[in-house]
Amino acid sequence: MIDLYSDTVTRPTSRMRQVMVEAEVGDEQRDEDPTTLALQRRIAELLAKEASIFLPSATMANAIACRLHTQPGEAVILDGLAHLLNYEAGGLAVHAHLVPRPVAGEQGRFTPEQVAEHLTPPSHFRPRPTLLACEQTHNTGGGAVWPLEQLRAVCSLARQHSLRTHLDGARLMNAVVASGVPPAEYAALFDTVTLCLSKGLGCPMGAVLAGSAEAIGRARTLKQVFGGSMRQSGMLAAAGLYALQHHVERLAEDHANARRLADGLATMSGLDVEWPIETNMVFVTVGRTGLTAVDLMARLRSAGVRGSVPGPYRVRFVTHLDVSAGDVERAVAIVRSVVGEFPIHPSRGAASAANR
Repeated sequence: MIDLYSDTVTRPTSRMRQVMVEAEVGDEQRDEDPTTLALQRRIAELLAKEASIFLPSATMANAIACRLHTQPGEAVILDGLAHLLNYEAGGLAVHAHLVPRPVAGEQGRFTPEQVAEHLTPPSHFRPRPTLLACEQTHNTGGGAVWPLEQLRAVCSLARQHSLRTHLDGARLMNAVVASGVPPAEYAALFDTVTLCLSKGLGCPMGAVLAGSAEAIGRARTLKQVFGGSMRQSGMLAAAGLYALQHHVERLAEDHANARRLADGLATMSGLDVEWPIETNMVFVTVGRTGLTAVDLMARLRSAGVRGSVPGPYRVRFVTHLDVSAGDVERAVAIVRSVVGEFPIHPSRGAASAANR
């Protein structure tokens, strides 16, 4: 199986497993795990924040951040396709009791003018926006990278209106590699930043939330509340330290493989690739094959390629460190053999390729 379902399917490399086994450990819940402490210092330094905290998942990190910055009944401004809103099982409501103010961004990236539409005069009738959240890269937006100046503009407006800011940086290092912008420059715009370790960086689990010393101090209490405290977590933290040293620059290979995959898929009648390909994700609209995304993906999986289905006529393929250039070429051949079996139908849910 050529597994392009997500970069979350990556497995720790043999060397990563070795450093995990050899890691020095202690009781993390008591701040006595030296390897976890080292990872937290490393992430804080990387993002130029005062402190950071190691957590089991980016979903928990985002939930804690939302609790840190808001009170129940307040509102958060975010893209309508954001992971925070659509893929964290209602955590905004369950954990932070927040009202979402979704923005219809372009590939998940919105403008200051769109934010301003939600900054209405205070009223006791309406939930008050107190938090702005952005996602970098934007998953459902096609792995799109927020331009630094656009982020500066929306965050500047948020601060002018006393909003707190949070960056869901689940794939922040993909954005760093694709754009050449240092991670600290992105992070400087936000009060808190989530950095996930278990996607393109290839760790078996874990994420880190970074921010001020005061915020991370409160986050430690929330970590306990959420059941996220661990014991000898140094074995997991060691994987994060290894990934930061060895798996960041190689993300460029994933991006190149995604472009190679997109180029191959674009030659097939019935498939409409969503351009541009900025990082490691390829979204394709498949309606002109006459099949739904579920039907096509079932046929592809039987033939040896797995992807995901984010919409009725939309499929997603994600490259990662367990997928080689040769795997991509084989995946293209398999998709061609499957798609070629079906007549082409008039446009149905087709995406425009005008911005290729």
